[in-house]
Amino acid sequence: MAKQPNLYSFPDVDKLAASLRQYVLIAQADGIRRHDAFKVAVSGGSLPATLAKALLPPGNASAEETLQWDKWEIFFADERAVALDHSDSNYRLLKDDLLDKLPPQTPRPTVRTIDEQYLDDVQEMADQYEKVLVQSFAAKDSVKLPTFDLILLGIGPDGHTCSLFPGHPLLRETDAWVAAIEDSPKPPPKRITLTLPVVNQAHRIAFVTSGEGKRDILKKIFDTDEGHSLPSGLVNEGGAEKVSWFTDEKAVEGVVFPRKGNL
Repeated sequence: MAKQPNLYSFPDVDKLAASLRQYVLIAQADGIRRHDAFKVAVSGGSLPATLAKALLPPGNASAEETLQWDKWEIFFADERAVALDHSDSNYRLLKDDLLDKLPPQTPRPTVRTIDEQYLDDVQEMADQYEKVLVQSFAAKDSVKLPTFDLILLGIGPDGHTCSLFPGHPLLRETDAWVAAIEDSPKPPPKRITLTLPVVNQAHRIAFVTSGEGKRDILKKIFDTDEGHSLPSGLVNEGGAEKVSWFTDEKAVEGVVFPRKGNL
């Protein structure tokens, strides 16, 4: 039997966040063990707020419970072609919800943003952001694809993730690491996104979602053949056991796919 993603559900978002924290700490330890860094990509939506709930509370001061922010290198799984201080910016969302709320004495992570000088040329913006990835992942040796330690994603009600939308030609992109999209069905229309092969290459991929508004799409993703061809379903298929879903019980009510109780 083919290996499958892990579906974890929790009574509420607070318990979801506590488990997500443990998962991130495990991924952090593995990344630092591999290359003395923790290379993470994050998306926007409700994810930064849930990440803040998971990562801002102080741990118990043990090494295993410590978030080593100075080892973090944060990239964006997708970004909108807007100024970094614009309300549509995924960087702005992460900054407001998480980064600005880190305690003053906490070391700051390295954050890899888009270059605002290319806002009017989204293909050049994608090319320049791919160069940033090349500098981080292929500075010493050429690689076919970058391998993130962790990619943190949300899911839209249509099954999209990153800025990869159902039926869009970008789902078939196999060469680029970062692609431009100028016709996003969800505003704003101009964006850049990691491509599907890059997402599926990561050591760990986590979807974080909650609320009864996600119930229908999660049932489709996990329980129907149609859902397997949606962007989030393609990540499930390509990432298999590397993929973990962190949901609350409202989001997976009625989902038949087996759930796991613990990490």
